[in-house]
Amino acid sequence: MSKVLIIGAGGVGRVVAHKCAQAKDVFTEITLASRTKEKCDAIAAELPVAIGTAAVDADNVPELVELIRAQKPDLVLNVALPYQDLTIMDACLETGVDYLDTANYEPLDTAKFEYRWQWEYQERFKEKGLMALLGSGFDPGVTNVFTASAVKHHLDVVEEIDIIDANAGDHGQPFATNFNPEINIREVTAPCRHWQDGEWVETGALKTKRVYDFPEGIGEMNIYRMYHEEMESLVKHFPTIKKAQFWMTFSDNYLKHLEVLQNVGMTRIDPVIYDGKEIVPLKFLKAVLPDPGSLGPLTKGRTCIGVVAKGLKDGVKKQVYIYNICDHEACYRETNSQAVSYTTGVPAMIGAMMMLTGKWRGEGVFNMEQFDPDPFMDALNNYGLPWTVVPGDGWLEL
Repeated sequence: MSKVLIIGAGGVGRVVAHKCAQAKDVFTEITLASRTKEKCDAIAAELPVAIGTAAVDADNVPELVELIRAQKPDLVLNVALPYQDLTIMDACLETGVDYLDTANYEPLDTAKFEYRWQWEYQERFKEKGLMALLGSGFDPGVTNVFTASAVKHHLDVVEEIDIIDANAGDHGQPFATNFNPEINIREVTAPCRHWQDGEWVETGALKTKRVYDFPEGIGEMNIYRMYHEEMESLVKHFPTIKKAQFWMTFSDNYLKHLEVLQNVGMTRIDPVIYDGKEIVPLKFLKAVLPDPGSLGPLTKGRTCIGVVAKGLKDGVKKQVYIYNICDHEACYRETNSQAVSYTTGVPAMIGAMMMLTGKWRGEGVFNMEQFDPDPFMDALNNYGLPWTVVPGDGWLEL
């Protein structure tokens, strides 16, 4: 018997609400809250069970505290913006409620992706006897669990990881992002960092390109190396890792548009004066781009996200590739959201399930790979994100 408060009613929030409603043996009461209650009401109307809805400003700690005290949830599931992670964590501390999110905190005025701010909450959560689970999405999230599973079941020592994320879907729009445009563009245009021999190596954004042959008929696609936050926690918790890289696919069309937008200053996150008022160009761009939520009925194709882990087994070099393939149209039929939202929302629900059923418990702030991967991996198969394991001899370089 557990009550969950979901904060955020975008594409991911919609999927989380749908999937929590499917697992009504665990989530016996659900409340969905966001700045705009009408969005919550629209999602609630899609569900087979009745849920509560509420309005809340996730930037406002007193408002969050008031809502949490009124709802009395067992867990706050944060799928709002990464800028709001710390205010929601503060509210959870004040009210004595466990916390979960899907992406690390980002300062509003700096495109900087690291866990430092949230890891600093470790002692406060521990002293209160509370648990905070960070990054329970797909990447980060499932990719952390895939890595932990590779270490537990396939390798004695892990020395290299490549996280490879392909969206082989098409929405037919000239230029659009599959999740929040502001967060997406900040992430993609940030300098690349990868882990090499005990230190971070920085290179230009999207400067390193490879071609990767994706499984199950997806085929060859261009992948570009970029920074992603799960590498930071993985090299901390698996110190044998000597090299960690994150790769993502981008079409030539996406990169062409992004280059032009950068060249004319539309991806800037610092304010400029227009008509006597301050505006942030990237926020304005977000307002004129297609709403990612509108892409669900338009998107066809599949995603493929996985981890290639390389290391030693019985003293011999081995590698294992663990991946999931997700179909955009199937996701939309089930949850009215495309696969990018689905692959984040399902693991958020599963992470909450792990906490509420006691399969993952602790006091303090945790990343996904710190827990037993097996119950989470089982739940992925049961709730729409089945995975495949491809073992291999030796190491294949990208």
